[in-house]
Amino acid sequence: MASAAITLAADAPTLSSANTGFMLICSALVMLMTPGLAFFYGGMVRVKSTLNMLMMSFISLGIVTILWVLYGFSMAFGTDSGSLIGWNSDWVGLSNIGLTQLWDGYTIPIFVFLVFQLMFAIITPALISGALADRVKFTAWALFIALWATVVYFPVAHWVWGAGGWAFELGVIDFAGGTAVHINAGAAALGVILVIGKRVGFKKDPMRPHSLPLVMLGAGLLWFGWFGFNAGSWLGNDDGVGALMFVNTQVATAAAMLAWLIYEKIRHGAFTTLGAASGAVAGLVAITPAGGAVSPLGAIAVGAIAGLLCAMAVGLKYKLGYDDSLDVVGVHLVGGVVGSLLIGFFASGKGQSEVEGLFYGGGLDQFWKQCAGVFAVLAYSLVVSAILAFILDKTIGMRVPEDDEVAGIDQAEHAETAYDFSGAGGGAARTASPAPVAAAASKKVDA
Repeated sequence: MASAAITLAADAPTLSSANTGFMLICSALVMLMTPGLAFFYGGMVRVKSTLNMLMMSFISLGIVTILWVLYGFSMAFGTDSGSLIGWNSDWVGLSNIGLTQLWDGYTIPIFVFLVFQLMFAIITPALISGALADRVKFTAWALFIALWATVVYFPVAHWVWGAGGWAFELGVIDFAGGTAVHINAGAAALGVILVIGKRVGFKKDPMRPHSLPLVMLGAGLLWFGWFGFNAGSWLGNDDGVGALMFVNTQVATAAAMLAWLIYEKIRHGAFTTLGAASGAVAGLVAITPAGGAVSPLGAIAVGAIAGLLCAMAVGLKYKLGYDDSLDVVGVHLVGGVVGSLLIGFFASGKGQSEVEGLFYGGGLDQFWKQCAGVFAVLAYSLVVSAILAFILDKTIGMRVPEDDEVAGIDQAEHAETAYDFSGAGGGAARTASPAPVAAAASKKVDA
């Protein structure tokens, strides 16, 4: 017995400074994704809604962080109860956690694991905001984030990643958040917009992005941060799986961007910057659940299929009449579903596990497991999110008054505007001009 005890002690994980440092860097990369998302969304809206779009992402950094410390981490990753929720009273307020106390089975401290997972919890409700551009009260949005994180995100994170969660125990593969993050957020977005309705002028007024450079900047920051989001989800770098995920993240994103642009050129006659950015994000979304299970060639297939299907899906809002302002449903919901289900076909058995998909001789067993996880999360998030939005709409009201929406939600909700043109003009040039020319120019400006 003593010999066995000595062997077990020798085999127990010890703190790895390399993995700890790696995971802290990954956590910072994932945090950067939320400001990146803010720029991505902020550039896609009209100029009068820019600041509101930025703030809808940034406020999640504040609200979700506090909830995570108070009870969110305990709900998501505490001791399982009924395969539906976790709880650990020692983690409430992050109390009674030792500085070097390791996350069970890994070589990183609990504090490192919880801060990495916190960044996932922050960006998930922020993703929803893109569907609600131009029309939601900021106070209602802040309250929605708090309620949604509590009753939707924390439980779903436990289902998928928590020891004892039903999807985890079933064997649903979700490496970094296809179900818990992207399907969850996309379904929630659909649920909310079905309750609050369309923007004023939807399908009538032009609602083009006001700053495509901001969109491209945001997409670049998301792509960069996503390496931490995906590769970091293996919680270490000892066996090469994280490196595989890193490679597959790049490969699938490239394939999706190209597929989107090809579809766009054939369908609409041009390669657009918005299409390049959206295609890249679609690829990032799709490879998130699948990247640890597929080969690089499989990642090309996952990315290309997602890029094509998401490009086709974004037009559904005009046919079906739901106003998904910035295509959260078309990119995150559809991309998350595609990436999660394709695991059942492309899992190679040589990555994170020995599970093989249909194309590698494994039959459809894993595909049906993926279906269970995908559609359970989709249905739960859709229904509960719609109920939350309905309650808020009937109590404090979810939408700004129509006049404020038309005039601009930035000024109404934040008393600011994104761009100050009051100092713009050509005063120096007019002063240097001959008097008649200056007078004529002044009349034109006044007109």
